[in-house]
Formats: sequence, structure tokens, C-alpha cells
Amino acid sequence: MSKSNVYKKMNIYVDLAVEAHDLLRGDTGREVSGVIMKEEDLSNVTVTTITITNKNGEKELGRPQGNYLTLAAPEIKYNSYVEHQNIAEVLAGQLQKLFDFHEESSILVVGLGNWQATPDSLGPKVVEKIMVTRHLFHYTPEEMKGNMRKVSAISPGVLGITGIETAEVIRGLVEHIKPDYVIAIDALAAGALERIGTTIQIADTGINPGSGIGNHRKGLNQETLGCKVIAIGVPTVVNAAVIAHKTVEELFGQMEAEPALSKMYSEENEEVLMGVLSRALSPFQDSLMVTPKDVDDLIERTSRIIANALNICIHPGITKDNSDTYLQ
Repeated sequence: MSKSNVYKKMNIYVDLAVEAHDLLRGDTGREVSGVIMKEEDLSNVTVTTITITNKNGEKELGRPQGNYLTLAAPEIKYNSYVEHQNIAEVLAGQLQKLFDFHEESSILVVGLGNWQATPDSLGPKVVEKIMVTRHLFHYTPEEMKGNMRKVSAISPGVLGITGIETAEVIRGLVEHIKPDYVIAIDALAAGALERIGTTIQIADTGINPGSGIGNHRKGLNQETLGCKVIAIGVPTVVNAAVIAHKTVEELFGQMEAEPALSKMYSEENEEVLMGVLSRALSPFQDSLMVTPKDVDDLIERTSRIIANALNICIHPGITKDNSDTYLQ
């Protein structure tokens, strides 16, 4: 059974466009029509750009047309100030490609997620650290205005806490303060264990909060908000079914390689075992998500990197060398 079919059967959704692309390409062994992939290495960070160019690409990857940039940086997991600053600088550089700022540009940063649930608190943690300036901008001397832009930020909470759809809260704010850009930060669900806490995704197509864990909410995008929406996400959880499938893959790979066990291997046996795992997970109705025990450290590290990158990207007066000074 192909990996993409297994994921469909077990209702596993992957938030990362690069993973969705790899699933399809792994099944077909060919490039996906309507999808362009480019990869480059920048200072220990691998940047993969997935561009969906037409309706066929949309259909195949299950995502709207646009650009999806994935930064793979294993050094995020380690407590290295120098490496984290380097990752923040690379992230800022990739973000700057998606904006067309001018001196009067106004930016609204939205920290999506539940601050009461650690794996889902990335967005609120980033907002805590962002340098907000909208309330000061009109009182700033003219000679200083070239060093900063108007930034406001909010963590709107989640429907279960506020009783209000996130999209409704943000739409009301956008109508009132009229930003040129909305930047939405959210925790994502990975399709592979090694992606947790080592990968940052940027998308210029907006975001659907909670999609990775099956919570289908109204999207935040240019169509719903009337301004460009850039989404930033980091995988912090993985579906338990992904771990189960990986275990089966490793088991049957070993069985194929070992002469004594090769007779036991067959696609039929693999399907039977996948069925057993599916039934074992059925009490959770595909909603069992797994996160590392040190997820609090993961959230703190990634939120600092993202906040640093945003401050560098947005404010001309902030650089890699002084960005820590402006973290809240």
C-alpha cells in the first residue's frame, strides 16, 4: 500500500507542503504537474520552495496556489545562541522576499493557538516577544521613522476559550486598523518525527487554523481579510498513526532485507498489520497527537527565532547584531 494511501486511510493530514509533495512524488516516482520545487543550502539551513502554479497542483497537494518555503534547521533543537541567530537571519531573508514594504506599511502579527496548551502556544509566545510600535508611531521624531514600521500584535485565543471564531476576531481588527499585511503564526502537525522542532514553514497563501489536528476553522487569507496574509508555522506534534506507520515500514523493510524473514514479507501482510494498528488507534478516532516531553523548551526556542526574524524583517533599524535588544 502506498504511503499516501495509508495516510488517507488513517486520516493523517500533513501541514507541511514539502511533506505533501514528497508523499505524492514518492508514490508516482515523477514530478507533480503544476508544482515546482527548488532547494538551496544557506548557512546550515536547507530552504525548500514549493510553488503551486495551477489548479492541478492545487488538487494534487490539497493547497491553494502560491509559495511554500520550508526551512530545515536541525540546530534549532540545540541550545546554541549563534546557530539560532543564524537561523533567524536566514528566516528574515526568506520573509523579506514575500513583502513589498514602504515607509508607511502597517503590519498586524497574529499569534494563533491556545496559550493554555504548550504544544499549541507557539503563536502567543511569538507575540509576547514581538516589538510592537503602532501606538508609538505617531509620536516618533521624523528622523527615527525610517528605522521602524507600524506593528501591532494580538493573540486571539481559540474558539474553546473565547467562544468566537479566530477568523471573526481578526476580520474585525483588520477592518478597524486596516493593515497592509497580516502575519499569522501557528503550531503545525508534522508528517514525520524528524520534522518536529526542526522545521519552519512560510506560506504566502494564508492559513487554516487547526487543520493539522482536524479542527476545520475559517481560513485567514487575502480573500477573507482583504489584505496579504503570510503564515509561519512550526511542527510541534505528530499523529500517533504516523509513528505506527513508521514502525510497520521499518519492520517490513527489515523483513525484506533478512533472508530468513523475507518469506514472511508481502504487501498483503503489510495491509493486514496496518488494519490492526488502525483498530488499535480507533478509540481516539484519529485524534491522538504526540509531542516531545521537552516541548516547552522547543516552543521557547522557536518563538525566539521567529520573533527575532520578524523584528529584523519588518524594522529597518533592527539587525542580526542588535535584534536581541528588541525582544520583549
